[in-house]
Amino acid sequence: MAITTSPARALAPWLLLMMAPPASALDWLVAPSLRLRESYTDNALLAPPGQEKSDFITEIAPAIAVIASGPRLQLHLDASWRKFLSRQRADSDTVQLQAGANSELLRDWLYLDGHASVSRQNVSPFGAPVIDVLPDSSNQSTVRATVVSPYLRHRFQGFGTAEARYTRADVSSENNLLSTHSDELQVLFGGEPRGRGWTWNASYDVRRTEDSMLPPQRKERASVGLRYPFSRTWSGTASVGTEKEGYEASNGRNPQGRFWSLGGVWTPSPRTSVAFSTGRRFFGQTYSLDARFLQRHNNWSLQYSEDITTLPAQLLRLGDSDAAGLLDQLWRGIFPNAQERRLRIDAFLRYANAQGPQLGGFNYFSHRYYLQKQLKLNMVRATPKSTLILGLSAIDRTAQTNSGVDSGLLPDIDLSTSDRTRQLGASAGWSWRASSRGSVNVQAGYASARSLSVPRRDDNLTFSAGYSRVLRANLTAAIDVRRTQHRSNRGGDFRENGVSATLTMRF
Repeated sequence: MAITTSPARALAPWLLLMMAPPASALDWLVAPSLRLRESYTDNALLAPPGQEKSDFITEIAPAIAVIASGPRLQLHLDASWRKFLSRQRADSDTVQLQAGANSELLRDWLYLDGHASVSRQNVSPFGAPVIDVLPDSSNQSTVRATVVSPYLRHRFQGFGTAEARYTRADVSSENNLLSTHSDELQVLFGGEPRGRGWTWNASYDVRRTEDSMLPPQRKERASVGLRYPFSRTWSGTASVGTEKEGYEASNGRNPQGRFWSLGGVWTPSPRTSVAFSTGRRFFGQTYSLDARFLQRHNNWSLQYSEDITTLPAQLLRLGDSDAAGLLDQLWRGIFPNAQERRLRIDAFLRYANAQGPQLGGFNYFSHRYYLQKQLKLNMVRATPKSTLILGLSAIDRTAQTNSGVDSGLLPDIDLSTSDRTRQLGASAGWSWRASSRGSVNVQAGYASARSLSVPRRDDNLTFSAGYSRVLRANLTAAIDVRRTQHRSNRGGDFRENGVSATLTMRF
């Protein structure tokens, strides 16, 4: 399945940010590379038992990584173009991109943030998962997301910090399955600490969203909040406000009203923090949790959240990786150079499949609004010889709008399956330096997509193991074996086994 995306269009926000500050003030790292991979699969079309067809797949993938850092600009780009040649499928190509930057255009006043991504995503939560070494399947499509956000921010002595931010976000996919864009204006105020250290904040947010399948939607939200320290380690938080969503709810209720929350923050040390709250919004009682714990070799994070969301909103967050942040903290002593550390983090997470909860198709295509309840647990352990990353995720989604709007997205699936879904995912990635030149890598994953509105459940199991060796300073060879297994109570089960040999050249 060929991509019709213009790479220049996806890179536009990144290029704009790159040109903002003087280039001479930046510390640049540019790392082009070329990957050649030959793979054998015993089930190239992911067919059910008895219908498998084997194939050899050749992949040619030039790539480039760019990292720039300076007092007024932070920039990161990881892009590749991948060409697949095989007998069972038509030759195809795909682009993968993660690019982000933030720049200070006018000192202490004007800033600019941007992000662009191109990635393969599941169209339906039920069906074949994304398998990185295979060309696209019928349950996948390429998604492009871009965000450009200029903002004013300044600290006023004796008052606090004020910020006014405009954000333009676009999400689109192949064959026009998705096409949305939004314009958002946020005004934020954060007060300076007053007597005994209490602080206040206030915000106003209005967003207009246009979806190719929906009338324009307008969301509006305003809030004020307080934080009061009871002791050195404990603080209390409170907030109140009003909100109004723009969608038409399928249950007939008006998605708007007042909201409130009460909570606390516990910080017994600079390495440990726990923030929690409970409150009420128009859809019912709400809870949230954000806990973090850092040790010498281990880093933990646990989050729980509840919110109204959409597929485009979730796709715009794909560039964020909790695992990357945890690993960055642990690897600072092992790899003190920030640029080299970022390259190693990207490479490890790419192999460990830990950039996001992709295995279960958590971000499946839809034009509907959902109430999403999400629990995430991440753990990273890093030593000079080995790195281990574990991730658990549970997502419960309840549709707030009618399913008919998705009739063009999922023609072969009962639309009622997405009225309420529950997805569970677990992944583990481990890398061990067997010698100064050789490494052993193991990755395992499990994902379950279950409909709570009709009896359907799909499970995906993946496992891969490999050995890589540095042949020369800029030449690495690797061999990997893998197994993928898909089960469903609606049929379509398959198993796929494969082996790959890879040669990576860096220039």
